[in-house]
Amino acid sequence: MTRLPPAFLHRPLAHRALHGPGRPENSVEAVRAAIDAGYGIEVDLQLSADGEAMVFHDAVLDRLTGKAGPVAGRTAQELRQIPLTGSEAGIPTFAEVLALVAGRVPLLVEIKDQDGQMGGDVGPLEEAAARAADGYAGPLAFMSFNPHSVGLMAELAPGVARGLTTSAFREESWPGLPAELRARLREMPDFARVGASFISHEAADLSSAPVARVKAEGHPVLCWTIRSEAQATEARAIADNITFEGFAP
Repeated sequence: MTRLPPAFLHRPLAHRALHGPGRPENSVEAVRAAIDAGYGIEVDLQLSADGEAMVFHDAVLDRLTGKAGPVAGRTAQELRQIPLTGSEAGIPTFAEVLALVAGRVPLLVEIKDQDGQMGGDVGPLEEAAARAADGYAGPLAFMSFNPHSVGLMAELAPGVARGLTTSAFREESWPGLPAELRARLREMPDFARVGASFISHEAADLSSAPVARVKAEGHPVLCWTIRSEAQATEARAIADNITFEGFAP
């Protein structure tokens, strides 16, 4: 287990960077805005067709760009030339974001599930993320909803803190996952096995027994996604830090 750097507990984390008008989520503009405001940053990774880690949330381009189709269907160079909606900049690579942040603020990185069922079909995105982060000197942590992804990062980047992105895994939020799998993930049985040192949990479910267990064991609890100061105050009664958007905590 590699412990989460203390810097992640002192600065609120901007969800998908500090996005807003003129600075779309996970964009270089949103990353710069978060750095300028002194916030930590949370971003997401998807895989390009040629095996590069790209900073992008969705598996498909439709919602966030003027293009359609899977992110994994285009090369990194092609993706870098697709402007994000509301921006002139294209989709950044993880390496570009690491170079931009350069250790100035904490960077929390969610590796999006590529298996589709939180299973063991992982590897290319994790390898790309570890390759890009090799030698990075600032406060950095990886996390994923998929425990197999987190476990692989323990092998590929053992010196970087790893955590589980966690949730109540309700059916309405996760309709593609079988009930038995959702129940298992809810209990976080893989936490120790994969070398996790923290969780980032769904804010509305912070009072759950699995979260209390992780906290009682002395591990940091982060949470997502806080959208008001009132929500932040409530979350901080349990969570050590918040991931936020839409307001300035």
